[in-house]
Amino acid sequence: MRKGLVLRRLQFRVLYHVFLLRVFDLELMSANGDPTRLLGQFAVMFSSVSFLFSLPGLLYLTGRGRLAADYGWTAEHFFIATTLTAVGMITVLNWDSVFPDRRDVLVLGPLPVRASTLFLAKISALFAASGLVVVGLNIFSGLVWPLLFSSGREGALDLMRAWPAYWITVFAAAGFVVCTVLAVQGIAANLLPRQYFLRLSAFLQAGVFCALLSLYILEPHLESPGALTAPGNQRLLAWLPSYWFLGMFQQLNGSMHPAFEPLARRAWIALGTSVLGAAAALLLSYFRMMPKIVEQPEILPGAWNNSWLPNFGNSLRDAITFFSLRTLLRSRQHRMILSFFSGIGLAIVVGYVTIFGGLGSVRTGISIALLIASILMLVFVILGIRVVAAIPISLSANWIIRVTQVRPSGAYREAVRFSWIALGVAPIWLLVAGLLLTTSPSWQVFGHLVVLFVLGTLLVELCLLSFPKIPFTCSYLPGKANIHIAFWSGLVLLFQLVSTGARFESRVLNRPLNYGLMILLLAISLAGLRSLTSARARRGAEVVFEEEYPVDLVSLNLS
Repeated sequence: MRKGLVLRRLQFRVLYHVFLLRVFDLELMSANGDPTRLLGQFAVMFSSVSFLFSLPGLLYLTGRGRLAADYGWTAEHFFIATTLTAVGMITVLNWDSVFPDRRDVLVLGPLPVRASTLFLAKISALFAASGLVVVGLNIFSGLVWPLLFSSGREGALDLMRAWPAYWITVFAAAGFVVCTVLAVQGIAANLLPRQYFLRLSAFLQAGVFCALLSLYILEPHLESPGALTAPGNQRLLAWLPSYWFLGMFQQLNGSMHPAFEPLARRAWIALGTSVLGAAAALLLSYFRMMPKIVEQPEILPGAWNNSWLPNFGNSLRDAITFFSLRTLLRSRQHRMILSFFSGIGLAIVVGYVTIFGGLGSVRTGISIALLIASILMLVFVILGIRVVAAIPISLSANWIIRVTQVRPSGAYREAVRFSWIALGVAPIWLLVAGLLLTTSPSWQVFGHLVVLFVLGTLLVELCLLSFPKIPFTCSYLPGKANIHIAFWSGLVLLFQLVSTGARFESRVLNRPLNYGLMILLLAISLAGLRSLTSARARRGAEVVFEEEYPVDLVSLNLS
């Protein structure tokens, strides 16, 4: 009995470690890729966010002391909502890691490993990944800001009470969102046949992801006694979980305002319901789906005729474009990552139009918010395609493309360029054109559409500078880029450049000479970048299929 218990604990530890590292698909990585390096970079990124959040609190703590009630509630709600959204996004990104795949079942099935051990290891790894996000995102801010969230009474015990209250609240909020996502997935797995569940799963995953981002960006500010008690806001508060857990924190902190009592009660009820719902749905679906994972195939392609497919000029361009399109349509992993970028862009677009919709140009009549939103949406979609194109769909099958590389690398670069313009630039351009031409048709709108298309093509060329590959065929090398540095610098520069460029465009749209000079400058930049990427493609003897770290030793060729 004791030997069996020890064996199960050992099995649990091994499986837990494997599943935790498989937050990123190991089969898509390069042979010398290290997933712990990528995990470390994400940890540094979240910790840097927490450090930046802690600086205002530290300055306020050393200068003024305690925050006023309304400002304190705003800060408390911000940290709770940020933690809840970040954990929700990580959970949704790990959507497919909840259930074992066919490889897990085939490898572990013949071994003396219980299904309950496999289930506990999977769920524990998922909760551990979410817990690491909570700790990383609050490691500095969770030490500084609770001192400003004290109940207002004097004494060291009242000051110390804010720390456990804060950490219990953020972990409770994280547990609520994780269990809610698991419950939604478990209910769908139980109600739908496996083939329908696999097809619906990706769309459900993308919908939950976009809903989390949109709710975080568009959530109204109700952190005042008047807004919390207003009768018109009660129905809205009933659908905003971040305010529920704000009430929970006030209750645990001993600073309960009467307006928070129903919110705190709703938080405890929601937490208990989500935990019980997730446990019931997952336990039922887990043991129900285990035999079906082996017995039934994955998503089967539908029967349809290929005669409607258009011709894009040559066979290589057609092959890469349709291969990329089918990968994005069939692969849940690639659709999810692209939904991440599209969801961020969509939420920012909605936020800009909602908040700054009335900010228009007196001379052109086009809203500056619409100009900024259209450019941002184009940027995020192209960046999303660039990111997913570096992740292979089936690394073990890319030998087919390797042995059929019979053309110069420049021909492949040109075909990749066309596929990205067709799949990334064209859909957003058509969507923006339809919206602007139906609302305010004018020659300024046509001018903005020209600028938008040139900008999109310019972004594609920038992405091709570091992409000497065929999309979805090269092994993935984690930790190669400094994500924590590129994340902040890229985000800050992006918003600044887009905002400045949109305002400049709004000023020159009604000046034909200035507008022509701007288009000429963009065209020259595009021609220069295209010649640079073409020259790089001509110098490269082969298309890259295997990512590798740079060698540490460099030969001096002294002989």
